[in-house]
Amino acid sequence: MLRINLEVFGLGKMLQKARLVLELSKKDLEMRFLGSYLGFAWAFIQPTIQILLFWFVFQVGFRSAPVDHIPFILWLTAAMVPWLFISDGMMSATNSIVDNRHLVKKMNFNVIILPFVKITSSLYIHLFFIILLFLMFLIYDINPDIYTLQVLYYSCASIFLLAGISLVTSSLVVFIKDVGQAIAMSLQFLFWLTPIFWSLDIMPEKYHLLIKLNPLIYITEGYRDSFIYKDWFWEHPYQSVYFWCVSATIFAVGIVIFRRTRPHFADVL
Repeated sequence: MLRINLEVFGLGKMLQKARLVLELSKKDLEMRFLGSYLGFAWAFIQPTIQILLFWFVFQVGFRSAPVDHIPFILWLTAAMVPWLFISDGMMSATNSIVDNRHLVKKMNFNVIILPFVKITSSLYIHLFFIILLFLMFLIYDINPDIYTLQVLYYSCASIFLLAGISLVTSSLVVFIKDVGQAIAMSLQFLFWLTPIFWSLDIMPEKYHLLIKLNPLIYITEGYRDSFIYKDWFWEHPYQSVYFWCVSATIFAVGIVIFRRTRPHFADVL
């Protein structure tokens, strides 16, 4: 009876796809660092060193002043952690179809899961850094509370946004190789346009609405709200509605582009 019900609602196929995504994402992490002595441990070591460098430069070297009574390194890292996930997921998912051309040419393989495989492998690393972020706040005697549970909500929001963008970029890069370089360049601009190193409060208020058109701000500020400012996401209804509308639109466009380009992947690759 349970099997019949699963098939009726299509849950059986969804569970199979989920298992396949998990299996392929684990292999992806292993293959990404194949041949190195430390293996996929480099996936965690490299961003950790980056955060430690930020800590040394800004906390020890420049002795940066606290932001809203919070040590600058905590304020910075709270936004850096989601940014690292988004940038890594976007770059790897963009090339997911091109990098797995041997799977694309298999008639029965469901190619649409490839971007999700890359996002999932980046998610493993992101979960590690969420734990690291908790530890950093504990070191500074700032204990987690119920507000920090929102990090799960903002992580899901990040995944949904990444899924839509990656469906667009991974489909287009098959035909237009410059898309990969364009994404890398766009991420560099977005890094500095997103309030990660700087606070939105330093900008004139008349520019706030324009800056907030960047949906990534909803994520980075959401992590800060969860760990630092103790604001619930429903306390920002307009930003929440805007983010989910933009993300849903991107996802819908991504589905359309993928379906129209999918029949030509094997021929081009």
